[in-house]
Amino acid sequence: MDEKSWFFHIGPIWFDGTVTTMVIITCLIVFLIVFACTRNLSMKPTGKQNAIEWLIDFTSGIVSDNMPRKEVRNFSFFSFTLFLFIFVANQIGLITKIVTPQEVTLWKSPTADPFVTMGLAMMILVLSNLLASERFGLRGYIKNSFLSPMPMLLPIKIMEEFTNVITLGLRLYGNIYAGEVLLTLIASMVTSLGWWSIPFAIPLEMIWIAFSLFIGSIQAFVFTTLSMVYISHQIEVEE
Repeated sequence: MDEKSWFFHIGPIWFDGTVTTMVIITCLIVFLIVFACTRNLSMKPTGKQNAIEWLIDFTSGIVSDNMPRKEVRNFSFFSFTLFLFIFVANQIGLITKIVTPQEVTLWKSPTADPFVTMGLAMMILVLSNLLASERFGLRGYIKNSFLSPMPMLLPIKIMEEFTNVITLGLRLYGNIYAGEVLLTLIASMVTSLGWWSIPFAIPLEMIWIAFSLFIGSIQAFVFTTLSMVYISHQIEVEE
């Protein structure tokens, strides 16, 4: 399925307007969720406060499962933000699909775009290496990340850095994009087969949306977990 986006430019640099808009909307939704759930905090949490505290505990659990206990406080807020952003970004395209008569897509999940998911994966790569170089110094970082346990593994270690980015980004993109393609195909049944297909299309659409919600949640969990694993490998000394 070929998707067209609208574009705009600032000076000589062109931007994908659809993806940019959807990323901004995702950030606003994440902010509003956190803002609404953390207003009027109390010692005895109820309702929205319970939900946000459960999510914080859940993402902190991801960190504690993949990092030493001393690192949990350092990365718990980062994992919470990363998980919530990806979760909302994965689900937002399930709400609706807005396409102009010129077949330009105006609304979709930002994580259904490979540049967004690869950008997130690249962010994890850069962050993990920066943290390692800050912790061990340049010499210690090179030794721990690329020359341990033996220098002859250097080419493999370098290749591993790139394969981690590719697999992390493309796994997320493939799952979310495939889900939106299937939803579009099911919705097109009505126009291609006629109104008599509505009794079949609507239940099928609802089932696939429920399944896509589940897949989007799992992918947010997987991306956050693997991100913590990659960072942990860089900031911990290999024996």
